[in-house]
Amino acid sequence: MTDFEIEITADLVRGLLQEQHPDLARLAVREVEGGWDNQQWRLGDELVVRMPRTERAPELQRKERRWLPVLAPRLSLPVPNPVRAGEPSERFPKPWTVMTWVPGEPLDRTPISRGDHAADTLADFLRALHVRAPADAPAASDRGGHPGAHTEGFDHLFDAVVPDGVADDVRAVWDQAVAAPEWEGPPVWVHGDLHPANVVVSDGTLSGVIDFGDLFAGDPAWDLAAAWVVLPEGVDARFFDAYGGADEAMIRRARGLAAMKSLFLMLMGRNGDQGLPGGKPTWGPAGRTALDRVLRTGVVRAPRP
Repeated sequence: MTDFEIEITADLVRGLLQEQHPDLARLAVREVEGGWDNQQWRLGDELVVRMPRTERAPELQRKERRWLPVLAPRLSLPVPNPVRAGEPSERFPKPWTVMTWVPGEPLDRTPISRGDHAADTLADFLRALHVRAPADAPAASDRGGHPGAHTEGFDHLFDAVVPDGVADDVRAVWDQAVAAPEWEGPPVWVHGDLHPANVVVSDGTLSGVIDFGDLFAGDPAWDLAAAWVVLPEGVDARFFDAYGGADEAMIRRARGLAAMKSLFLMLMGRNGDQGLPGGKPTWGPAGRTALDRVLRTGVVRAPRP
């Protein structure tokens, strides 16, 4: 998973702070478990240092630095906000960022128990996020297109981890998504990577959204997949009623994307169980539970206007 060989330690983080932001260097530094492109270190009680661990991570951090201050003020849930920029140096040759810490536990480690509240909360958040993006907003890269453009990736995940006995049902959900019309609206802001490790929970409900590195302008169906990937069973219809404005084509695309995201989580979970690089043991159960929700739910009808 790590694309360049630099061991990131608490001493390294303290040294970088002392060099570039000495007023923060006195704060306690402790590692945060998890992370994919970035390794995170708590800095005191209110901040976190994001240290890039893959080659693509610096660009993702630059995107967060540019756009989160624009988006955060109008979003209905706490999100990380950059407060200091760390520049490449002899000590560490990549940019790094100090951001605000979003309190709560990741959903892959603690469940949502207040499902109706979480559905309304997520709908409010996405309504606020899904507005027309400006012309200079980042475009999608490896995600964001119509499901039909991602069939090769879906097939890889399907062949790798689809559970016995449900392959035909999973394939049917995906085929419905591929057959759905494309998004014809203007490009809107899309988080792009809503899954259990990128949302946090407090008091049994959603309390924050993190990791906006894959932020892009495009089809909101990529976020609406969270109706199954993030929310507990039985509240998807409530979510879409609260969100409003999702037609049946968008919901079909979202459900197919939820199936693909679930398979990805399952693959990362299996890799974690096997001790493979990049594996996340807690993602496997979250992915299988999400896939079960996708399969137990018929195609949700769009709310009546």
